[in-house]
Amino acid sequence: MDAQEALQILKEGNKRYVKGELKHPHTDNSRRDNLKESQQPFAVILSCADSRVVPELIFDQGLGDLFVIRVAGNIAKDKVLGSMEYAIKFLNSKLIIVLGHESCGAVSASLGDSDPGGHIGAIIEKIKPAVYMARRMEGDHLTNAIQVNAQLVSEEIKEAKPILNEAVKHGGLQVVSAYYELSTGQVQFFD
Repeated sequence: MDAQEALQILKEGNKRYVKGELKHPHTDNSRRDNLKESQQPFAVILSCADSRVVPELIFDQGLGDLFVIRVAGNIAKDKVLGSMEYAIKFLNSKLIIVLGHESCGAVSASLGDSDPGGHIGAIIEKIKPAVYMARRMEGDHLTNAIQVNAQLVSEEIKEAKPILNEAVKHGGLQVVSAYYELSTGQVQFFD
């Protein structure tokens, strides 16, 4: 499956989710049995760890369909990039979605200047460039920062050498940023 086919499947699944007409594909015992030895997820989803953002539900997919990585603020650091590299190199996934979401707490925490302490500061540090860019935009500052953050992370992934960058240039990998509206369930794709 190429990236465009994978993206179309996700868009169709999200339409079902928004309408409340979920199919819940690939969730039966036979699917589970088929996945005992190997997996071939058609897409990688980098989403926030927020409990309201569940990619398998949002895109109406089942076991083995998605390679999901969840971290606050959907940021990409070494371990996240390494996980993506694994999915691209060894599982042959051709699509990566960076999924930001409405009312993201990690991005909201990044809007201020105070240090929250602990390891949260490392997350905020990664999000700050999006916050600075969003300040120059018209509209809701938080929404803009969330969307810009997803786009910046998407660009960072495309440039990650050697595996992801090479897969984008020569391997058919597509990296797309998106924004999930908690209030409607709809996903808006940007790339």
